[in-house]
Amino acid sequence: MFENYRTFETEVAGRKLVIEVGKLAQLATGSCLVRYGETAVLCTATMSEKPREGVDFFPLSVDFEEKLYSVGKIPGSFMRREGRPSEKAILASRLIDRPLRPLFPKDMRNDVSVVCTVMSTDPDCSPEFAAMIGASTAISISGIPFNGPISGVIVGYIDGEYIINPTAEQEDRSEMHVTVASTADLVAMIEAGANEVSNEVMLNGIMTGHRENQRLVEFINGIKAEVGKPTIPFESKDVDHDMFEAVKAFAEDKVKFAMDTDDKRIREERLAPVYTEVHERFDEEYPEREAEIDDCMYKLQKFVVRRWLLDEGKRVDGRGMDEIRPLAAEVSLLPRVHGSGLFTRGQTQVLTTVTLGQVRDAQILDGIDDEESKRYMHQYNFPSYSVGETRPSRGPGRREIGHGALAERALLPVIPDTEEFPYSLRLVSEVLSSNGSTSQASVCGSTLALMDAGVPIKAPVAGISCGLITEGDRFITMVDIQGVEDFFGDMDFKVAGTHKGITAIQMDLKINGLTEEIIKEALDKTYKARIYILDEIMLKAIPESRKELSKYAPKMLSTKIDVDKIREVIGSGGKVIQKICADCNCKIDVEEDGMVYISAMDIEDAKRALQIVETIAKDPEIGAIYKGRVTRLMSFGAFVEIAPGKEGLVHISQLDVKRTEKVEDVVHEGDEVIVKVTEIDDQGRLNLSRRDALIEVEGAVPENDVSSSPRRRPSGQKRGGRFNR
Repeated sequence: MFENYRTFETEVAGRKLVIEVGKLAQLATGSCLVRYGETAVLCTATMSEKPREGVDFFPLSVDFEEKLYSVGKIPGSFMRREGRPSEKAILASRLIDRPLRPLFPKDMRNDVSVVCTVMSTDPDCSPEFAAMIGASTAISISGIPFNGPISGVIVGYIDGEYIINPTAEQEDRSEMHVTVASTADLVAMIEAGANEVSNEVMLNGIMTGHRENQRLVEFINGIKAEVGKPTIPFESKDVDHDMFEAVKAFAEDKVKFAMDTDDKRIREERLAPVYTEVHERFDEEYPEREAEIDDCMYKLQKFVVRRWLLDEGKRVDGRGMDEIRPLAAEVSLLPRVHGSGLFTRGQTQVLTTVTLGQVRDAQILDGIDDEESKRYMHQYNFPSYSVGETRPSRGPGRREIGHGALAERALLPVIPDTEEFPYSLRLVSEVLSSNGSTSQASVCGSTLALMDAGVPIKAPVAGISCGLITEGDRFITMVDIQGVEDFFGDMDFKVAGTHKGITAIQMDLKINGLTEEIIKEALDKTYKARIYILDEIMLKAIPESRKELSKYAPKMLSTKIDVDKIREVIGSGGKVIQKICADCNCKIDVEEDGMVYISAMDIEDAKRALQIVETIAKDPEIGAIYKGRVTRLMSFGAFVEIAPGKEGLVHISQLDVKRTEKVEDVVHEGDEVIVKVTEIDDQGRLNLSRRDALIEVEGAVPENDVSSSPRRRPSGQKRGGRFNR
């Protein structure tokens, strides 16, 4: 039945990689099933027969589809089926898309759809790796025009050793997680998160991954040679050469004048009449080809910018190749938010806010990996007004999700753990103005906001981008690219990090790939730039994290109790914990491992609740001081509850530093008082002293006759114990 069924096998990181073709999804233009360990991903590639009309770009879509059956889960939604893609699925789609896109013909307008469906997931065998290999294989054998294949692997770093495709246990110990994609000769894509590693460690890791990719590219080429289909012809939509030369001769000087400014608005104002003049000149000569004339104008702008850079070393705004645009940093812009930071670089401006919440506010995840929640969330918004446009807001797209994830990855290594800082954190980066590398501006603005919020980050993080122009073997790199250099250049190499090292990288290319020399130069230039941004701009705006949180932020305290005591803290039907919350005006979360998180707007309320919880969970100790509530008055003293279910007697002689005639002269029911545990009898009953607590805590001076006065015990009270009720 499956006469064309073939399997191809190799080994990656000690685990078997099997690619099956000719059995599944045979109506797709190309398809394969990739098995890596117990991970299985079906990858398909399809191409439309004709180019889409009116499209001036290559319409490629890449979808990474997580199926919860792959990990034996039923979806948690009401409909109990997968809904919109998770953020991780969107990020995986982008990860696969980026190295593939530059390898398709620039003049092709046929729709191409790549779908990677995760059908079985082995936690030790990355489905993202399998999907990238499968997508490359499916396209390569389909006959779709493609200058590939590519391969991608994940590189970890443990105890000075590089690990290809680390297991889940190795991932937990790794100093970095770097996805490297390559063609046969060049590095095509880098996506990295790292724990402040050096440029040298990062570069060597990238090249380690590149060498493994070269072996896998050869493996895929072998599959293509055996089962690949003939290349499918397509209708080229390249710009008409004669038309371009005519437009160039007419408008080149006008375009040069329009482009020669550091202000994006002025550039657009100058270009508008040039477009009008070009159409007036050529619309009659080339009837019904207005869109192609616009393509010629775009190509002419690209030609001018690239020639300036390559031939004259000139940037459109007159900066040097390693010069950063004017910078500004500011904190505490918004009084009611818990922290805010504004970072401006040229005409790029990002405002980030920080919101601190309880640990229970962590985001719940429903995906195919083992991560069930995350307490640090970073979101990025890119409104149309930031680029002077008027389109309505439709919620975050793939770009917004990708940029937010990049900033999150850059800052994650410096976020304190829950034990040190028991909060959930939500950061929102609002792009107010965009003219190049807003994602790295959001990294800088977020560091400022975190420090303003009083989050004890381990080190400040800054980010910057590096661009590239190539021609044959010639290349030139430039730091802090603005929008026009990104549009017409070959690379956007974003690097974020601290003084110590790199925390995140994202590399986008419009060419087939990079050499080691280019990567090294980009890493060196971005290091110098981010150190300048940190020292000369950001740390002058706020040199360290604030010592106190905003008065509007919840105050959080945490402790760990014995698991066996959780039931006592919660109480029957939650009565105990509900009473603590009501009495102390707080919220309390108790985790299964015994971690207790207390949140209150007033730190004193939180401290009171913490003391009560610890008193319940840890038996009172002689000499310890507690804050309690008077529950009953007797002629011989007052009973004080220091925690739900834990009550002791304060004898009348121990109520005050001066002689007390009547209990009612000193305390009343419901009063809050501080007491010291002076005795615990064999039955666990407590004797308390308010007098000793006042002397120790408030420095009260006792009257001389108090210590010498006889203590009268009512009948029924045993020596050393409290009243026997």
